[in-house]
Amino acid sequence: MSLPVFDVAIVGGGPAGLTAAMWLARYLRSVVLVDSGDPRNWQTRGINGYLGLPDVTPAALRGAGRDEARRFGATLIDGCVSTISREENERFRLELENGASLESHRVLLAFGVKDIWPDIPGLEHIYGATAYHCPDCDGHETRGKKTVVVGVGRKAVGLALALATWTRELVICTNGHDPDLTSPLLDQLDTLNIPVLVARVRRAVHQDRTLRALELEDGAVLDCERLFFAIGRFPADDLAQRLGCERNDEGCVVIDEHFHTSVRNVYAAGDLVPGTQIALSAAAGGARAAIAIHHSLLAPEFRITPAAQNITAS
Repeated sequence: MSLPVFDVAIVGGGPAGLTAAMWLARYLRSVVLVDSGDPRNWQTRGINGYLGLPDVTPAALRGAGRDEARRFGATLIDGCVSTISREENERFRLELENGASLESHRVLLAFGVKDIWPDIPGLEHIYGATAYHCPDCDGHETRGKKTVVVGVGRKAVGLALALATWTRELVICTNGHDPDLTSPLLDQLDTLNIPVLVARVRRAVHQDRTLRALELEDGAVLDCERLFFAIGRFPADDLAQRLGCERNDEGCVVIDEHFHTSVRNVYAAGDLVPGTQIALSAAAGGARAAIAIHHSLLAPEFRITPAAQNITAS
């Protein structure tokens, strides 16, 4: 039995993957998108800074994006890709967890990343409403608010300094871990009057998804209105690693200016690649990757031959 063969297979249905699917379908490419339905920011109240769509929810944006991609002819599959292997004739074979298979000439990885959460009881009830991880996306919502940064080392300091754009009422809490701060970093925090607390957080006190305070194990109650955490993140799937895609020290997939990875005919876009991790940037990356993939699929007769360089003999 022959398998369905697509021009492009996209793994991941966030802003990057859906935008790429829509653009490729507009180029009249046969494109399939496989999405696990477990996005990074599902619980957030709104995707801030998305031009023309103030406070649009992740569910609404994804729903509209799926409808638009389908309208132009993209095939959407709800499920997970278990393996991707290179076949003959420049094809990739994708095996899905439900046992189905398909093939494609190009692959776009757009499955994003997962955040590592601190161990704080109650955090799950306020995440996306008054607790966040991205200062670029949600820093504006901290303006003038008492804000706690949970984390250690340079990541925590960097997050606190970023949030200082909007509020100076900042505290770093290491949640029981070694602060891992050098003298220069401590001096910088002292200059900005940002204290560092090392007590473990017993729980986040909240009401209707609104953070009220943090109860610490040493008995103290830290009055606060916003919480940001800087623990770390990791790719949402190990497909890039198993394909042999080069990654940087942070685990991001390395790409060139055309969003091409180190593996031939495999592309990547969205939070999975280095750069600013905001929805608008992910969508733009998906569009740029789609354009590059479309051009990579053009037959030679549809391409302009590069102009010859005039070389004058000396």
